[in-house]
Amino acid sequence: MLEKTYKGFVRSGAALSADKQARLRKINEEMSLLTLKFRQNLLAENNKYVLVIEKKEDLSGLPATLIATAAEDAKKRKLEGKWVFTLQTPSIMPFLQYADNRSLREQIFKAYIERCNHNDPYDNKANMSGIVALRAEKAALLGYDNHAAYVLEESMAKTPEKVSEFLNQLWTAAVPVTKQEAAELQTLMNKEGKNEKLESWDWRYYAEKLRKEKYDLNAEELRPYFSLEGVRQGIFTLCQKLYGLKFERRTDIPVYHEDAEAFEVKEANGQTVGVMYMDFFTRASKSGGAWMTSYREQEMEGGKRVIPVVSIVCNFSRPVGNTPALLNSDEVHTFFHEFGHALHGLLSNVNYGSLAGTSVPRDFVELPSQIMENWSTEPEMMKLYAKHYQTGAVIPDALIEKMKKSSLFNQGFETSEYLAASLLDMSYHTLKPDQAPTDVLAFEKASMDKIGLISQIPPRYRTTYFQHIFAGGYSAGYYSYIWSAVLDADAFEVFKQKGLFDQKSAQSFRKNVLEKGGTDEPMKLYLNFRGAEPDIKPLLRRRGLLKEVN
Repeated sequence: MLEKTYKGFVRSGAALSADKQARLRKINEEMSLLTLKFRQNLLAENNKYVLVIEKKEDLSGLPATLIATAAEDAKKRKLEGKWVFTLQTPSIMPFLQYADNRSLREQIFKAYIERCNHNDPYDNKANMSGIVALRAEKAALLGYDNHAAYVLEESMAKTPEKVSEFLNQLWTAAVPVTKQEAAELQTLMNKEGKNEKLESWDWRYYAEKLRKEKYDLNAEELRPYFSLEGVRQGIFTLCQKLYGLKFERRTDIPVYHEDAEAFEVKEANGQTVGVMYMDFFTRASKSGGAWMTSYREQEMEGGKRVIPVVSIVCNFSRPVGNTPALLNSDEVHTFFHEFGHALHGLLSNVNYGSLAGTSVPRDFVELPSQIMENWSTEPEMMKLYAKHYQTGAVIPDALIEKMKKSSLFNQGFETSEYLAASLLDMSYHTLKPDQAPTDVLAFEKASMDKIGLISQIPPRYRTTYFQHIFAGGYSAGYYSYIWSAVLDADAFEVFKQKGLFDQKSAQSFRKNVLEKGGTDEPMKLYLNFRGAEPDIKPLLRRRGLLKEVN
């Protein structure tokens, strides 16, 4: 803690001269305002856009649950007899996946990728350009080559060069797979008599058709087995099997919103571990996406453990009528993911709050969350939680087998759109102060052209709505999700070899990773658990990319 505290002072400008400290304070102030404005603009833009459908035939192809949710949203907006679709993930993503009306897919997709890029009060180009310039200036002031060098000094990766080498290795593996996928989708379009070029707003639609054709799997078949309550109970069961934890609903603890619920988390012996809030549903005042946060970090005080108070926040669709909230497979992964972060905060067992729980480098913090996702699709685990919301029937083996067979499907797309955003992040944050782009869109295009991103796939986050890096703490760190994916794929091999619920392995992971917070170097913590440095092969194998790497 002493070393980190000292370094924290130096990295905050304590060793600078008085005039440079004054400039640094001004930079920090300006950056705070710009990042706040960036976030507010994006929230406003997300809430502003609605696609209102008036003709029933324009709903062709859409799942009944999505149509019901859209009708409910329209009713709330006093648009009786119509259907409303928004830029919130639970609305737009299934629309792009299933809507037969191509022009409507194009309309909502363009609204999504052009967010905060309309030269109006909600435009974010000037905000992010200012943020990039100020970050570069701050890094130079503190003696670093660029912002990425400043950020990564505190990471597992250590240097921008190491991150770029890692990302480019994965990019080389993903590109051939992505091009092959695009060719398959184009062929499917042609077979349907659509003599047009595959576009971005077609990808998810034809990928879903191809998935059905190849594996006879319609993603909507899974949803009835993934009720929100069922998935939550499954996660509770997993935590009990691995760590002996119990979750007790508490209605006497105050909540910040009527949607939020509070749980007391206990050890097997009844000792309180911490308090956990869960807040699942979309609402206008809430930012998009999903996250975990800590209201109080764990620490020791007078020889006693001060319990942590944590929260997980998601943006799932609300229940409609008598139908409970039903999740798609991506939302199930999200729930498991955020719960992994929550366990990192809850199980922390350190002396000082500043080193507790998730107070670790960005490229290590995703290990506890991402390893949890692995259990969500294991057949043995699914039998415990994936039960039909109407009949209570356990998910059939045939459906699990279809999921397994299709697990490598569309991985080129998934990996490429993510890597493109990660490389875009590094492009911005390896600039020097005088290199901040004035033409943001031209810079973004040049960055993507340089790596050879195909036209049908935009980066997962384009510049003007890339909240992770411009208002979310992931600047020069978006790569960390896939860096941690290498760790989680390698770490989960232990459970594949020794047993899905092997308590000895779970206790080792708890003791060496979850409890330790930021009290030691991440690689040392990982080595203490795994006994060897992480191998990239399990991740590449999991994504069907291994054959492309020498």
